[in-house]
Amino acid sequence: MAKEIKIQAGILAAGAILYVAAVILSGQMMLKNEVRFFLFLAVYLVVAFRSFYSISSSLVQKKLEKEHLLMVIATVGALAVGHYMEAVAAMLLFQVGCILEAVSVDRTKRTIEKFIDIRPAFATRKEESGEVQVEPSQLEVGDVIIIKPGERVPVDAVIQSGNTSLDTKALTGEAMPDSVGPGSRIYSGSINMTGVVEAEVKKLYKDSTVSRIMELVEGAQKQKADSEGFVRKFTRIYTPVAVLAALLIMVCPPLLITGSGWETWIYRGMIVLIAACPTGLILSVPIAFLGGIASAARQGIVVKGGNYLEMLAKVDTFVFDKTGTLTEGTFTVTRVRPEGITKEELLEITAHVESYSNHPIAQSLMNAYGGAYDASKVTNVEEMPGYGISADYAGSRVHIGNLRMMEEQGLRVEQVKTVGTVIYVAREDRYAGYIVIEDQIRENARWTMKMLRERYNAVLVMLTGDSRAAGNAVAKELQLDYAYTELMPEDKLEQMEEFMQYQYEAERVACVGDGINDAPVLARADVGIAMGALGSDAAIEAADIVLLEDELPKVVDAVRIAKETVRVVSQNINFALIMKFVVLLLAAAGYITMWESVFTDVGVMIISIINAAGVVKYSA
Repeated sequence: MAKEIKIQAGILAAGAILYVAAVILSGQMMLKNEVRFFLFLAVYLVVAFRSFYSISSSLVQKKLEKEHLLMVIATVGALAVGHYMEAVAAMLLFQVGCILEAVSVDRTKRTIEKFIDIRPAFATRKEESGEVQVEPSQLEVGDVIIIKPGERVPVDAVIQSGNTSLDTKALTGEAMPDSVGPGSRIYSGSINMTGVVEAEVKKLYKDSTVSRIMELVEGAQKQKADSEGFVRKFTRIYTPVAVLAALLIMVCPPLLITGSGWETWIYRGMIVLIAACPTGLILSVPIAFLGGIASAARQGIVVKGGNYLEMLAKVDTFVFDKTGTLTEGTFTVTRVRPEGITKEELLEITAHVESYSNHPIAQSLMNAYGGAYDASKVTNVEEMPGYGISADYAGSRVHIGNLRMMEEQGLRVEQVKTVGTVIYVAREDRYAGYIVIEDQIRENARWTMKMLRERYNAVLVMLTGDSRAAGNAVAKELQLDYAYTELMPEDKLEQMEEFMQYQYEAERVACVGDGINDAPVLARADVGIAMGALGSDAAIEAADIVLLEDELPKVVDAVRIAKETVRVVSQNINFALIMKFVVLLLAAAGYITMWESVFTDVGVMIISIINAAGVVKYSA
């Protein structure tokens, strides 16, 4: 892009020099009209090169570049009626506007890449012969890599040895270094700050966090918002109408008004054609949305497209998952109540069976057991989403899960009503007891809910598969408007469908979740927001907005940026429309010249760019 801009600027600079020379030559020498025409025509062809190139390229693609076509018709018409200097000046100003547009869009995209392009240059692979420097794309899962201070993490990996601090600002927007050691998962794009570490590759480069984020950003620039669609539709109607008006101005007055000269009205019609060019209007919207995407990128928020920013600005209902979203997702066993066996036996059974699950609850049960476990003793594992897990262990079929799980096994178990999540355990057809685990509400959850409620008048809803007691306790603490508990994954989706069915046309629903178990609901919501989703394929696929830091306040940041972006878009559209109609009226009445008409359109473009630039710096 930068190379193209430089070429265009070079051609334009040459045209400007030739134009000045032609004006001086024309003023100092008494040139015949024919000579002046060919002199300015030669300069015009240089200045208008980009317009002719754009028109021919669009015709090959079976499209039509209305802005360039209207400008060429108008300026060629001006040349035809003898306004040589003005025709070339008008085209020169138009090309300056095009260069400014290209530079602005290029700079905005570079701003996005500055905060998102975190691709590592190389990777150091450990081999028997020693250390070998390779391209990140050459790494295989299971390879051991060495990451030294100052180097970027090339792919998603798990540290095997060494301790260090990681700068994850490029990923998360947070300046505080993250301390990591053996067993810690690290993500591509982070910068190693202090110590040398060895890590095992867990994902190929193409599947790593950095690659997926860059794909999102590239896709975001192609997504069109509703406002952009409105402008395109408007110009489809507006441009032909303006062209027809210009033709009527050229033809009707000379035919109907005695003494009206054709040259005057043709020239005035050409000015109307130039005034009709929708360049400033068309540019005013996408540059603002690109600014919003860039502003979000600075905050560690990846938005898949301008349409999702526009949608988020309209959201009035926020639906939250509980575990890992409103709560920390790190559980602690607070009560163990065995039935017919000892506490140690109950914990041993649950730890072995749950060792096959990657759910945070399973990890807490294994931590509570604390002893050694042998996963090979567990066979025929069957995980049932929304219920629990069953497996063969120590010669018995063990069932671990919620109350529905016990009912599924035909066991009559008295429901335990307590704050926290209750895990029931059965061995064969006998009830073996229950374990209570609790999860802590996120430290910043209260502030986030308060901001959404007070600043944006949002309706706050929680959907969870947890027990009624645990869910209601969290809902009460956070002052949520509605809480739906004991939901199966399909129940959550059904509830989301109900929300969307009863919303008004202008209302929108956003879902905030961890992007794994909540992927169907994230995908169904008007706006799906995945938080803490580094390395989560489900989040990348299902969500429309990805928060790279596991922080709820980022939701408030995203809403604020979305509303600011839409405000700027609205300002740009209104300003461009008002100025366009004013110039059209003045052009039709003969109060402005051709170059003044172009200068006004370029001015609208520049003001729109400056206004949108404020969004790029917003919340920086």
